[in-house]
Amino acid sequence: MSTQLVLFKVNNEVFAISINHVNIIEKISDIYKVPDTPVYIEGLINLRGKVHTVFNLRKKFGYQPIDFDDNTRIIILNHESMVGLLVDEVFEIFSTEDSGIKPAPDLISGLSGKFFSGVVEKDGKIVLILDLDKLFEK
Repeated sequence: MSTQLVLFKVNNEVFAISINHVNIIEKISDIYKVPDTPVYIEGLINLRGKVHTVFNLRKKFGYQPIDFDDNTRIIILNHESMVGLLVDEVFEIFSTEDSGIKPAPDLISGLSGKFFSGVVEKDGKIVLILDLDKLFEK
């Protein structure tokens, strides 16, 4: 069996999410700030009449915020709630054999392994695969 992954960048690091979790990928639009929310909640967007909460992965992972540019994207997820992930760039759909996906190490330098379900190698580099359930745990 093979798995398709959406590859994206945050802080020049490559991450992935299963395409099964992705509803649509959108360019950045007006984001409405919400007071008294965690720093990684960028705000709300109204997309085709539906309101989505936008998580800024750069902030969630503890990286320095940067200005949005033409590459900035919001990955709208197929998840329990209306959620989008703000990322620096989405650049590829990647197919890999399931056997190529390895479990995430317990500790990952710089980032806790708690947000990731596995790793895969792409062009000689390690790509961390997001685990949405862990990412959105309270």
